[in-house]
Parts: sequence; C-alpha cells; structure tokens
Amino acid sequence: MLLGVIADDFTGATDIAGFLVENGMRTVQLNGIPTGEFDASADAVVISLKSRSCPVDEAVTDSVAALKWLQSQGCQQFYFKYCSTFDSTAEGNIGPVTDALLAELGESFTMVCPALPVNGRTVYNGHLFVFGELLSDSGMRNHPVTPMTDSSVVRMMDAQSEGVSGLVNFQTIEQGSDAVTARFNELKAQGSRYAVVDAFNAEHLVTLGQAAKSLKLITGGSGLAAGIAKNWTEHLADQSDAKHAGSPVKAPTVVFSGSCSVMTNQQVAVYKQLAPHFVIDVKACLTNDQYANEVFDWVMTNNQGEFAPLVYATADAAELKAIQEKYGAHTSSYAVEQFFSQLAIKLKQHGVKNFIVAGGETSGVVTQSLGVKGFHIGPQITPGVPWVKSVEGELCLALKSGNFGDENFFAKAQSFFL
Repeated sequence: MLLGVIADDFTGATDIAGFLVENGMRTVQLNGIPTGEFDASADAVVISLKSRSCPVDEAVTDSVAALKWLQSQGCQQFYFKYCSTFDSTAEGNIGPVTDALLAELGESFTMVCPALPVNGRTVYNGHLFVFGELLSDSGMRNHPVTPMTDSSVVRMMDAQSEGVSGLVNFQTIEQGSDAVTARFNELKAQGSRYAVVDAFNAEHLVTLGQAAKSLKLITGGSGLAAGIAKNWTEHLADQSDAKHAGSPVKAPTVVFSGSCSVMTNQQVAVYKQLAPHFVIDVKACLTNDQYANEVFDWVMTNNQGEFAPLVYATADAAELKAIQEKYGAHTSSYAVEQFFSQLAIKLKQHGVKNFIVAGGETSGVVTQSLGVKGFHIGPQITPGVPWVKSVEGELCLALKSGNFGDENFFAKAQSFFL
C-alpha cells in the first residue's frame, strides 16, 4: 500500500479516490475504521469517516484509529482529506485531527492545501475563494453546520490547532518544487507547524505534489491527489482496467438529495423538470412513523420512467432557516437523516441497486444504512464525483458533495450505465 487517505466524510472520500484512480492508482474506499488484513493489491486505500462535524474528541479518536490500521498494513505515506471549503469551526475538527496525526507519526510539520481549482476552490495569498468569491462571501457563509465566515486559511488553522501556520505564496510555487521545499524548511526553522499553500491552477498543484514527496503526512482537499499519484508512477502497474471495477450497471435507480448548497438547489430545480420528484416534509419525518413506507410506495410507483425518481430535502437558505427555527437545527437534520436511512434500506430490499446521493451527511447515512463496507472506484461523473461499486458488486453509488457538479449532474450520472 503506497498511500493511505483518511477522509472526514463519505463524499470527500469518493472525491479523492476518483482523482487517484484517474491518475493511475488502483484505489479502494473502505467505509469506517477497518479491522484485520486487506488485499495488498490496492495502491491506495481511502478510509471514509464521519468526522467532519462530530465532537472533536470523537473525530480525533476515529482518525488516529484509521491511521494505526493503515500503519499496520505497511502504508508508506498518509493524507488527511477534508473539504475544499475547509468546513470546520473555531474548535475543529481539521486542526485537532491534524495535530493528533502528526503526533502519532512522530512528525512536526505538514502541508495545508484545500485548493481544488477544477471545482472553483482556489487559494491566493492564503485566502480561500469559491469561484472567484471569498469563502466568507460565498454560500458557505450560511452552511447549517459549519458556517464559514473567514477566508484566511492561516487564521482558520491557527484558531483551531496547537501550532502556528506559515504561508507558501504563489510566487514561490511558480519557482518550482525545489523552491517550495526550501520554503518548507524555512518555515520549520521559524517554528511553523503547518504550511498553508497558495494554488489557483493545475500547474501549482503539480509543483506542490512534487514537493510533498518529503512529507509523511499531507493534509488538504482532493486537488493534490493527481500530483501525489504522479510521485508513485514508477511503482504502478498497468491501470487500463482500473476504473472498470467501479462502473455502474443499468438497474432500478433512485436519487436522494439532502444537501442545501447553492449548486444542489440548482441541480434539483433542473432535474425536477425531467423526473418524478417528492419533497420531504420535516414534520412528517418527526411525527409519522409510516412516512418512509409511504414515500417508498411513491418511489416504486414512479421508477419506470427514463429518469430515476428524486426524493429531496433540499431547500434554499430562507426555507432552511425557517425549518431550523421551527424544529431545531439538530432535530430536523437528524429526522431527515433517519428518514433517508429507513427509505434506503427498504428500497434495497425491493431491488433498487443504484443510489445517486447529494450531500456529505446524507451520503454517509445512506452508505452505512445499506451496509456497504467498501467500494471499487469507477469513472468520474464530474471532477471529484466518481461512480463506485460495492466490493460485493451488488450496489452502485454516486456520492456527491453539495456544491460539486453542474446543474445537469443527476441526469448526467445516469448516462454512465452499462
């Protein structure tokens, strides 16, 4: 095993796994902390946790447990994957998990690189942008769990971690990987623990990937995956069939959307013009024990058309605020998650094989409820969102982070069926 990735949510895990496969690494995604031995034929293993917004102690404990398992498999380099919009609070979880992983590895320095330019996430002079807009001015400002009101990655990292961050600006990066490595050494000598790096194009990420060769632990979004994979080229076998194992097959399909991101709202609006759709009633989730059964009947009645039926809790910022004020943010979110869990289980029992899911939390709940322990990674529907197939070969899933993909994502995903 060349590379071990610890991802803080399910969609983030498939995001980076897709980029690794695209760049030649045979990759398997495992859901939750593994136990026992694993097939050593995989070049990279991605472990997906649900640690993005859980209590800090839980995130640290799970992440360290995942790291210890990867170490037990002889893994050579480690990558802590978080969201390209640095989803976190002033308390964590990115900083505390990074510190714990460094301590476990006996290391004192790492890179912080959330950038993913292909999906509009760029870092310039240490500030994170989303499609040219400062993170703090983007839709992430209104995120229901981790509202992002600061755009400085340096400030955000320093606020939630034990150490101090230094900046590697784009001028240094454009001088090449040797200049970046020299800047790393300079920051370490100054007592910095984290190197926040600029990156606003693919060339920057290639250079940073080369510089990351010297790091035991890397942290960031999925953007660096291509560069990291290139570092292992001489160790990789023929990858012509790498994506085939995760390719989806035409079968009964359903679309779930739990994300309330700006892009997912657009995707839902477009897809509603093509396919049968059902909006979730939060009150019914809280008060009607048979609600999941009722929606199940609706899905089964509407799953014979050209496009799969859509069941969604997606709402715009104003609607979401009203729901949270009426029922409570945690209570309403938990009720919807439990609804999706019950519905997914029942649909699987009655022959639905393909699940297209929008939203990190929703994807995690659905995957766990379906009992999927691991995936083969297939072709990318859009950058950062591959189709995946359960290791047992029974189920295929497309797990999408909220703002990923264009407005036609749900229909496009179904064009990949063999």
